[in-house]
Amino acid sequence: MLSLLSFRHLIQRPWRTLLLLAGYALGVAVMVVLLSIGTAMLTQARSERLVGGGAITVLPEGIDVEVMKTGGLGGMFLSIDHAKFVYRQILASPRLAGDVTAAAPQMVGKLVYLTLPDGRQQPVLASGQIPSRNAAVGAGADLAAGAWTDDARDRAWMAPTPFELRNEIDHFHLPPAALAADPSWAEWHYFNVVSADGKRWAFISFIVARQVAGGRWGGQVLVTLHEHGRPTRRFVADVPASAVRFSTHDADLRIGESSVTVLPDGRYRLHAAAREDAGGAPLALDFVVSPEAGAYFPGASVATDSLVSGYVVPALRAEATGSICVRGGCEPFAGVQAYHDHNWGVWRGVSWEWGAGRAGPLGVLYGKVNASASTVVRPLFLYLTDSLGFLAVFRPRVVSYVDGDTILVGGYRVAVPSRGVMTDVRGDDSVRVELDVQDAAGTDTRAPLIERGDTGAARALARPYFIQMKGLLRVSGRVHGRPIGGTGIGFFETYR
Repeated sequence: MLSLLSFRHLIQRPWRTLLLLAGYALGVAVMVVLLSIGTAMLTQARSERLVGGGAITVLPEGIDVEVMKTGGLGGMFLSIDHAKFVYRQILASPRLAGDVTAAAPQMVGKLVYLTLPDGRQQPVLASGQIPSRNAAVGAGADLAAGAWTDDARDRAWMAPTPFELRNEIDHFHLPPAALAADPSWAEWHYFNVVSADGKRWAFISFIVARQVAGGRWGGQVLVTLHEHGRPTRRFVADVPASAVRFSTHDADLRIGESSVTVLPDGRYRLHAAAREDAGGAPLALDFVVSPEAGAYFPGASVATDSLVSGYVVPALRAEATGSICVRGGCEPFAGVQAYHDHNWGVWRGVSWEWGAGRAGPLGVLYGKVNASASTVVRPLFLYLTDSLGFLAVFRPRVVSYVDGDTILVGGYRVAVPSRGVMTDVRGDDSVRVELDVQDAAGTDTRAPLIERGDTGAARALARPYFIQMKGLLRVSGRVHGRPIGGTGIGFFETYR
């Protein structure tokens, strides 16, 4: 009966019947395509070359997923730079707690070489995961027997204690073999401390420098005391290598009687003993520096055949309590503004732009390294933190300085900035930073034993005067759709 009705309908209404048949065929075809896509996606999801679990996969910028799957050249060295920082300060941060339920660092199918007892190397595919995090994103391992749980290293990777974090990012380094004999190699802990009224401040450097290879190196403690309207006072202690202790595993440093020690709670204890260049007045300095949680910069480094330059800021915002004593007269400091960074590398022909400070609730850091042999003009990086840690990164092209003042450096009058401005726009975010310079001091880099680490010969810079400034730092703009802003004390460095 159905066949007869269908045949008669086709005879009486041929076009309508053909249209209905075409629609039915199209629907079946669409269903076949969708099922095929679903099957393909399921097959890909089960591929051993893809990481499973979660709703979003985070990969390095520019990576081709298909290249990564097929093992092409673009996927050979797949890695995410500063993965720990990305996890701690972005994906698992309180800022994204409302959007990200869980994040899991994973590495699957990484080619490594296993050295066997007989010396042969065997290529193997290695995977790395944190059990609790994988389970949280629905990608827990299927165990045939036993249990797989987080260990101490997993915990330290995800959420290190303040003590572990300081030693992880603030330890010392050895120069690469090609640069071990370079006399401009230097590495140092640097701190600055400001009095409560903002009128006095100290720059404190604990330096290891010169030719580490061959033992022709040593340590130096350098403290410069500054006060508005008064000359800079410079205190130095030079120490032979035999009286220096540093480590590539922790941040502790001893230079003769002076030392930097990371306390069990992650604070820094500083002790410095030095004598003034002019007159030999003794200085004794003791501080405990307490970094603000989350306010740190994880580090950046440049490495070429002729240049190594590394930089990390373990304490972008910190407080210091202690004293500075000169000839027995002591000035106490209680809970005052402080800052700490760590630098290493070779410094012949190297200059930089740099600044750091507070702007209300914001921690502000900017800078770039300039190598005299390079003709490439790179923008600065501008790094912002707030009470939740990392906030944003901008890339201003330059600091636009106005040289509205002069100072005497070695008997020569040098023009120095009185103010500076930098701006940047990245998508819907924007920032404007204004520097109001209140005090400046200069050093001629053509002399030996210059400030901030180069204890070798002159650095042969086109702009030889190293200018250190203190002043007000103002920030305004918008980040993530919200206005940001603040004013506070900052320190800035440039060359003239």
